[in-house]
Amino acid sequence: MASLKEYEVWFVTGSQHLYGEETLRQVADHSQIISRELHSSPNICVSIVFKPVVKTTEEIFSLCQEANQANNCIGLITWMHTFSPAKMWISGLKILSKPLLHLHTQFNRDIPWASIDMDFMNLNQSAHGDREFGFIVSRMKINRKVVVGHWQDSNVKSQIDTWARAAAAWKDWQGAKFARFGDNMRNVAVTEGDKVEAEMKFGFSVNTHPVGDLVQVINSISDKEINLLVEEYEASYHLAPNLQKGGEKRNSLLDAAKIELGMRHFLKAGGFKGFTNTFEDLHGMKQLPGIGTQRLMAEGYGYAGEGDWKTAALVRAMKIMGTGMEGGNAFMEDYTYHFEPNNNLVLGAHMLEVDPVLSAEKPKCEVHPLGIGGKEDPVRLVFNGKAGSALNASLVDMGNRFRLVVNEVEAVTPPFDLPKLPVARVMWKPLPDMNTACAAWIYAGGAHHTCFSQNLSIEHLTDFATIAGLENIIIGRNTNLPAIQKELKWSEVYYKLMEK
Repeated sequence: MASLKEYEVWFVTGSQHLYGEETLRQVADHSQIISRELHSSPNICVSIVFKPVVKTTEEIFSLCQEANQANNCIGLITWMHTFSPAKMWISGLKILSKPLLHLHTQFNRDIPWASIDMDFMNLNQSAHGDREFGFIVSRMKINRKVVVGHWQDSNVKSQIDTWARAAAAWKDWQGAKFARFGDNMRNVAVTEGDKVEAEMKFGFSVNTHPVGDLVQVINSISDKEINLLVEEYEASYHLAPNLQKGGEKRNSLLDAAKIELGMRHFLKAGGFKGFTNTFEDLHGMKQLPGIGTQRLMAEGYGYAGEGDWKTAALVRAMKIMGTGMEGGNAFMEDYTYHFEPNNNLVLGAHMLEVDPVLSAEKPKCEVHPLGIGGKEDPVRLVFNGKAGSALNASLVDMGNRFRLVVNEVEAVTPPFDLPKLPVARVMWKPLPDMNTACAAWIYAGGAHHTCFSQNLSIEHLTDFATIAGLENIIIGRNTNLPAIQKELKWSEVYYKLMEK
């Protein structure tokens, strides 16, 4: 997705008839000014749409009904300019199905010391009007984000943008379809999960499609399409000599292009937003889909290997959240460790499918043997990932709820060349340190599959977890093991109580 501006967040201001028509006109004027400022801000990714001031139970209920039905509306920003008795909001909030952000602000930044009077006080009452609204939302146990500060502050706009990106990802999940080619890797636990519960809770569906159906599409691809795609490969990547025209492995490149085109046609025809497969179930394909999977991810499809539909869905959501931001979001796997004293590192990779959006360089296009899968040597893109702040996120099924585990990391440039490693890779230092981060991850049940992000923050994923109703475990700079072990125990008790 090139832009999130097609999505709307409605700016809703609460008041009441107590203060008279002149005050209400000023409330509406101020609300329009604020909504226009937020809409025009280059730092807010969605469209902010002003809605008329709501003053009664009926108006609030009608607006919430309208928001629920409006396809482009992904959430509401609410602000109480004056006092807005919160019992008026109960019926509307009971039916509201869109994410909610409560903006605790006021129109004026400063108190007008010399001129302040009771007219000013009656008009500018958000300091207690928002507390009245906040009480009812808390009493009704509705998840929301609260942003505090003056509406012109850059930090306020940044928090609104972060929440809006999470709301856009949640919108994208609603009705999304993820294709599972075959089943998951045999005997693997973490790639399993309750697909029915996921569809009820998150809104996306996961269904199996026989590999034979995909192979049928692959076999229908024309030579013209293949040749055009190979020209794109030649222009975009450093092709290994044996893949160039006349090279001994040229046919492998043609086969890889045919597989990519077949997958692309299948996914587009079915309206899928992501997919997963496993090397144990690709009957009828000449090689495992390496470069094709990498390129489809780079275009925005969610993907994870070995039938891991949860991570495929998470990759898609994080790609939506990161729309328009520098850096990428991609399927990743913790593969092997470097335990050098004072320089512990994780090497992240996968057999073939690391997304080139992470690349620090123009990728190489190469073909190498693969010791598993029983297919011909697959073509893949090989590169090093960029250095910089990043995070890893994992979505796991804990039986009675879904848990999102997130670890802040610091990606680094590999300290040495890796001339014999025939896959794309990223290296990072987990925070706060290798021992604490890895132990905390394992205690939390985090998977070996993740989405690696170069552009999202803990705040993005926390907002998304709040909207999605996910348990959220954060492993970061300030994490200590005893505290996170206690958090996991308390969380277990909380979710057991919630079952009753």
